Amino acid sequence: MALVLVVDDNATNLTLFRHLLKKMNDVEVVCFDDPLRAIEWCVDKTPDLVLLDYMMPDMDGLEFIMHFRAIPGYADIPLIMVTADTETDVRYRALEQGAHDFLTKPVDKTELTARVRNLLALRRSQVQLANRSQWLAQEVKKATAEIAAREKEVIFRLSKAAEYRDPETGAHLLRMANYSRIIAAKMGLSEEEQELLLEAAPMHDIGKVGTPDHILLKPGKLTEEEFEIMKLHAINGYNILADSESPLLRLAADLALTHHEKFNGSGYPRGLAGEQIPLEGRIVAVADVFDALTSERPYKHAWPLQQAVEFLQVGRGIHFDPACVDAFLAEWSKVLAVREQYQDETEEITPDFEHTDA
Repeated sequence: MALVLVVDDNATNLTLFRHLLKKMNDVEVVCFDDPLRAIEWCVDKTPDLVLLDYMMPDMDGLEFIMHFRAIPGYADIPLIMVTADTETDVRYRALEQGAHDFLTKPVDKTELTARVRNLLALRRSQVQLANRSQWLAQEVKKATAEIAAREKEVIFRLSKAAEYRDPETGAHLLRMANYSRIIAAKMGLSEEEQELLLEAAPMHDIGKVGTPDHILLKPGKLTEEEFEIMKLHAINGYNILADSESPLLRLAADLALTHHEKFNGSGYPRGLAGEQIPLEGRIVAVADVFDALTSERPYKHAWPLQQAVEFLQVGRGIHFDPACVDAFLAEWSKVLAVREQYQDETEEITPDFEHTDA
């Protein structure tokens, strides 16, 4: 059922229009003799067509069109203005305001019916097109969500592959990823950026799949030569993930390459300093080191929290971006909540050894 709004201050005209329009199939007619009340009605109801007189007190037809078109979603609703045949200038201005068609007084019944029928057909096409566009948008959103889910699965499976070769645990990946998000939120990154970082952070050490076991799993301190080989995991990780069309994998590649860079330029593999290091890499450096220090490993005991905090504070401006350290410590209650939520499975710990990949 099409809804036609008629606005005319003349009661006789309203009666005539109502009578003629109700003869048409599937047409409901709503009439107003006051344009102000008609505009108020339009805020809650959506007509399929407006039949509008130009000459009215308080608000003429041109003013009505201006207010009508300002209502969200009403820019394309068909509108017919009724004018005298001498009011050519009014028609020009009405076209500029958004009128679709005109009727000349006295109104011809056959012409009225034909123009209303044509514009209602246009309105049906508009609605069908809008519904089709909405359906397509929903399908695109659904397909995009499926692609994103597959990307997340790839990230998870690759992270698990690295985890099988690395003495660090899956809980470590969850903790450092959530720590990273806490820092990102405090530093003002958008919700979308925070979520992307949360999903990409577990990939930071994927390059260790290419590190020989006798180095990766060595229970003691690495030699200088062994440490040089260990450092290659940053470049290897980048090469595994780089050149993807996926924003998630591109970010993961940057994290793999830069999470061992240091704020003063003494890190690896490229010796970047300060803001040369991507912000996400600076964030992950804080999250990763803190969790590594406070986690139990077969080759080390966990540091007390206060000692790890002091390490971060001493490293401000040297190893770590001061802003990232400050953001992390400012959200200490959230850090503790993450630490409580993602705990390592209890396992037997061997005596303390010195082993580093910092």
